[in-house]
This record gives sequence, structure tokens and C-alpha cells, in this order.
Amino acid sequence: MKKKINIVTLGCSKNLVDSERLIKQLEVNGFSVVHDSNDTSAKVVVINTCGFIGDAKEESIDTILSFAHAKVSGKIRHLFVMGCLAERYKKNLQAEIPEVDDFFGVNNLEDIVKAIGGDLKSDLLGERSITTPNHYAYLKISEGCNWGCSYCAIPLIRGKHISVPMEDLVAEATTLANKGVKELLVIAQDSTYYGLDIYGKRKLGELLNRLSEVNGIEWIRLHYAYPTFFPDDVIAVLRNNPKVCSYLDIPFQHISDRVLKKMRRGINKEETYALINKLKQEVPDIAIRTTLLVGHPGESSADFEELKEFVRTVKFDRLGVFPYSEEENTFSAINFEDSISEEVKQNRVEEIMQIQSEIALQKNKERVGKTMRILIDRIEGDYYIARSEYDSPEVDQEVLIEVNGNAKIGHFYDVEIIDAEEFDLFAKFI
Repeated sequence: MKKKINIVTLGCSKNLVDSERLIKQLEVNGFSVVHDSNDTSAKVVVINTCGFIGDAKEESIDTILSFAHAKVSGKIRHLFVMGCLAERYKKNLQAEIPEVDDFFGVNNLEDIVKAIGGDLKSDLLGERSITTPNHYAYLKISEGCNWGCSYCAIPLIRGKHISVPMEDLVAEATTLANKGVKELLVIAQDSTYYGLDIYGKRKLGELLNRLSEVNGIEWIRLHYAYPTFFPDDVIAVLRNNPKVCSYLDIPFQHISDRVLKKMRRGINKEETYALINKLKQEVPDIAIRTTLLVGHPGESSADFEELKEFVRTVKFDRLGVFPYSEEENTFSAINFEDSISEEVKQNRVEEIMQIQSEIALQKNKERVGKTMRILIDRIEGDYYIARSEYDSPEVDQEVLIEVNGNAKIGHFYDVEIIDAEEFDLFAKFI
């Protein structure tokens, strides 16, 4: 009887890819693997942690403690912890949670496999067992980050930027397509830096075109594009390549020159607006998703008002906002006092999201009566839950269509939008 292992993944999609690679290695070693399961028949548990911001660290620690209690009570036999939190706080965690059998960082795949009782299959290092629905998968094109944003601990955890060779990514995309994947979600710590380290110049545009040539791939969606020195050829690809979605996830974080300088973003207000205007002019139907950070040390009321005006002016299609969380040994933690209260930070989050909800509702109302191509992700109750090319799974809005018994999950359809809410559209099949 195969030994069952439960892998629990916390944090971002980049962590998910790491878990999927581990799952593949364990499966070829003869283990039976479940993912994010509450099935207590799995006596071995591996938790892939996030250590990016305070809330994520708290969730990771709570999850570890929960499974540590399960181990003490005899429900599981072995508990391993990997990922960003373990990379950064291994010694502290070992001392505080001795119930964990061992801790592993972000680049210790071979050690984890051996600890569980397997052997690393080096010829399968590029392969994964995807945990997403069969029709879409994440494609991590690089690891680490060379930017030194003042608030961010990622370079301390993940190290410098390392691009995956283009031929390896095309091969991985081909394997995924052969398994039925139709949508690739391109991810990285900084996707626009891709290629600079191994090719001497940015190659993201070329990579996107190469990926679009993979038979079976119909949508390619770009995430985590750093705005500084944004490559012009990527704009051309967004405009001209029909398989590359008119969608861009580009975290601007702020607009005030004072705050951007403190954040060490390498871009200013004028350059930010110029880039957004260029994107909208050259790709008229583009959906721009951004992330904002409020409450950074030194963010004044005037700075925040400037940020609110930025949101009102640009009218982002999708937006997320987070309060500043002081991270040990980052530039901000060393050089600035975290003097803005948590209450003020949270109020600023809520103010931004209130503005965005009004913008989102207006944009959605403008979609009513129009035709869209959608991809069905799943069925919930009486509705197919689908997405347009303007929406990424998990983080963006969805299109709901009443179940008619004929449509299939993982297939594309044309629909007419018949109603709209702030963060959802309702449609009928054409």
C-alpha cells in the first residue's frame, strides 16, 4: 500500500509551482500525494509556507501549529515544513516548534524528497503534477529578484534573479499542453526582467511569442510585471499576438514621488502615468491589474490623497491593496520607523477599495449587452463559473452563467453579458 502524503501550500502561485514539482518527485517515488487536504489518513504532512508579509507569516505559523498538535495527538506521524518562512526563520522555528521533524528552505527539493524517503529524479526536475484545474497552469519563468524595494524581503529569501532558459520553458509548456492545459499564467518575482541575466537583454516578448506557438495553448496571461524599464516589445506582443491576453498584472505600489523614492521603486509619478497611457493607447482593450501598498513609513495624508486621485484617474480594471508590514532586515525596517498605526493603515486600505468598487461596478455595467469569450473553470450550484481574458483565476472577478447541461468545464464559449455587480458578471450562452 502506497504511503500517503498531504502537501499543504500557502502563499502565492510561485509557491504552488514549487509544491507541484515536489508532488511529481514523490509520485514517481511511489508515494500517493494529496494536496491541501483535510484527509487525516495521510500520516505525513509537508507544509509549504509563505513568509512575505505579516498576515501570511501568521497564517503559516498557525497552520504549522495546527499540524504540530495533530502530530502530538497521534493523527499524523511526520511533519515537515518548507518554503519562504522556513528559509528565513529556520532556527527560530526549530526552537519554538520542535514537533516538526525538519525544516527546508526554498531550494532544497532534493533534501525534502530524501527526508520523506525517496530519491530525487534529476531527469524529471522540470516536470510537475499540476494541482490547478486541468485547463490552466502557472508557468514560473524565473526565480528571485534583483530589485531592492525598501519594504520587500523576497530578495533576502529567494535571492537574485535567475531566468529559466527559454527552451526549457517551451518544453514545459508543451508538456502542460499535452496534458490538456489551454491557459498559461506566466509568473515570476519580476517577469519583465526575464532573460537579462542569461541572454544579456530582456527577452520576455520573445518568450511570450515562443510560448504562443505551442500547440494547444490558447491563452497566455502575464503576471508580476515590474514597471521600471518596461520592455516596449512586450507592449507590441500584447497588442499583436492573439493568444496573449489583453491583460497585465503590473504592481505600481504608489504614485507619490516622495513615497516611491522611499520605496526605492526606480520609477516616478510622471514615468508611471506615461507608461499607463502608452499601454492604453497601444492596447486599447487592455485590462490592467495593479497592487498598491499603503502606510509605508513616511506616507503622509497628502501622499495618500495623491494615491486616491491616481486610482480615480487611471480607473484600473483590477486592483488589490495591502497595508505596509515591516519585514526584518529590509531597507525600510532598518532605516525608517513604522510610525503609522495599524488602524490608519486599514482605514486607507478600505478607502482605496471603496473607490475601486465604484470603478469596478461602472466598468462592469458597461459590459452589459456585449459579447465575450469565456473559459469555464468549474460548476458551483446552479452556475458555471467562468472567466474572460480580462480575469485571472483566484484574484479577479468571474462570469456566472446558469447551468444548461451542455457546456463543459475547460472549454471556451461565447456569451452575452446580461447583468453586472461590483466584482462579478452574469451572462447567457449565445
